[in-house]
Amino acid sequence: MLLEEISGPQDLKGLGSSDLDRLCEEIRDRLISAVARTGGHLGPNLGVVELTVALHRVFDSPRDRIVFDTGHQAYVHKMLTGRAERFDSLRQHGGMSGYPSRGESEHDIVENSHASTGLSYALALATARELRGEGGKVVCVIGDGALTGGMAYEALNNIGQRQPEIIIILNDNGRSYAPTVGGIAENLGQLRLSPKYERAKGAAGQTLRQLPVVGESAYGAAKRMKDSLKQLVSPISIFETLGLKYGGPIDGHDIKALEKAMRDASAFHGPVVIHVVTDKGHGYAPAVGDEIDKFHGVSSFNPSNGAFSSKPAAWTDVFGDALLEAAEADDRIVAITAAMASSTGLLPFAARFPERFFDVGIAEQHAVTFAAGLAMQGLRPIVCIYSTFLQRAFDQVACDVALHKLPVTFVLDRAGITGDDGASHHGMLDLAYLRVIPGMIVSAPSSPDELRRLFATALAHDGPFAIRYPRGTAPDAGSAPLRRLEIGRMSVVRQGGDVALLAVGKMVGVAVEAAQQLEREGLSCTVVDARFIKPIDPAIGPLAARHRAVLTIEDGTTIGGFGDAVLEVLAESGLSVPVRRLGLPDRFIEHGAQPVLLHKFALDVEGVAAEARDLLRSSRPTVLTG
Repeated sequence: MLLEEISGPQDLKGLGSSDLDRLCEEIRDRLISAVARTGGHLGPNLGVVELTVALHRVFDSPRDRIVFDTGHQAYVHKMLTGRAERFDSLRQHGGMSGYPSRGESEHDIVENSHASTGLSYALALATARELRGEGGKVVCVIGDGALTGGMAYEALNNIGQRQPEIIIILNDNGRSYAPTVGGIAENLGQLRLSPKYERAKGAAGQTLRQLPVVGESAYGAAKRMKDSLKQLVSPISIFETLGLKYGGPIDGHDIKALEKAMRDASAFHGPVVIHVVTDKGHGYAPAVGDEIDKFHGVSSFNPSNGAFSSKPAAWTDVFGDALLEAAEADDRIVAITAAMASSTGLLPFAARFPERFFDVGIAEQHAVTFAAGLAMQGLRPIVCIYSTFLQRAFDQVACDVALHKLPVTFVLDRAGITGDDGASHHGMLDLAYLRVIPGMIVSAPSSPDELRRLFATALAHDGPFAIRYPRGTAPDAGSAPLRRLEIGRMSVVRQGGDVALLAVGKMVGVAVEAAQQLEREGLSCTVVDARFIKPIDPAIGPLAARHRAVLTIEDGTTIGGFGDAVLEVLAESGLSVPVRRLGLPDRFIEHGAQPVLLHKFALDVEGVAAEARDLLRSSRPTVLTG
């Protein structure tokens, strides 16, 4: 195979046209076969095969810095930078990351897995090179919805002002920027990237300035005529308005055209945008035919026909059903998401209530403030966002929602250890960062029935309310009535006397199984479903005092999380009892399957039981003080 002979970008330089076509076909075959086993972002990478090949033929990575935004479109980049042999380990624990990784290769500049940040990185890289007098190009590949995020426009504004040496590849795959397309515009776009055109334009301007009698007025009139004519065939783009050179659109599956555009762009001084149109899922019929998300992010599937195995209901589905039921009874309910309609369970709601469904794009900050405004007008907004992405809107949650004490419900999908997507995608921080916001109610259901009850509680509460639940299969579909609970009241699931296991969310089931195991060894355990991380039930204090030790269990960071909340309650109660906090350490967690990572951090049945045994061995009798 030709792909096996590519050990780095330098091996691409001498390939002819037929070899390039063959290489692209082999890359697509490898993408499909590997992702079919491991899951991952298939559609975006099928769409950038030719684009990535052209990038590495024209530019000299890592001397030339290539930043991918979003990073999930960098699989082909990984293959072409010496990692094709390891590609079957994609997203596996100890294997290759599903995003660019600085620890994995010198060709990976940043782990750019949160969208709309790439242009800021690129501007910084170009600025640093200018300050140090270094050569080389800085290229940012942005697309797949990243231009719907406000941060990208903040960077574009700054790039237009600073005029750095940056080449921006706009990957328009129908999920981001949608410009005017047509034969004239395409030809003009190619022309306007040509150095000959630029030189001719400059010479014409100089000639007009030197005309006798009318002088500058003739030049000004001619320039207005030229600009008016240009806008008739190619309307001025937002990039040109901001001071960036713009060229395109260009066929993103034509390597020759891509290379020409990139080389022409390299001849310019200042920022240049190359607008490339690609087909998400290109070359794989099931992906091209997927009208919802073009096989964007997939679990394992049958590569021959694109069929997925049937799966039991997920936590996401349980929430989606509860939302639909509640919305049928209350027309104040509206749902908001940030480009995650399918993966947060909102598609049935969107189909049933299209006028009450809002997908704002990859714009979490806007989503939250938009929800605040709707709540001010008497509606009941439900903001559905992955845990890891809500942290991008922390200020809006605090100052736009909580400061105004607005009834906005935050539904945090993918909380805790998510698995294969790695460090930036684990929902490990939400308990800590939400707990510090004044007036915020923070909850975690231990079962689908509890999810339904907590959702009903949120809808009845006149203030901000967060519900977080994990990624993956739910124990059952849930059937409890949508009836509210008393806010801040824990549930004692199991009574014992030796150690109190205080658990959050999915960890409650783990704690119950660990208690059953310990009981067979003669140890008596109380298991508490905290339900609420904020406020904590004050009855936890007296309960803790009746035990030799307390073990808190959470699938979030122990720094500032549930365990710390319990310690605060015990300290305020004047209790001194041995407490151990079991959760995620103070570091970012690598990618890997959920069971593997949960075992690694003692957050499975065996780990919890072992921690409880060790805690009891080292514990002292409870001492009441004060």
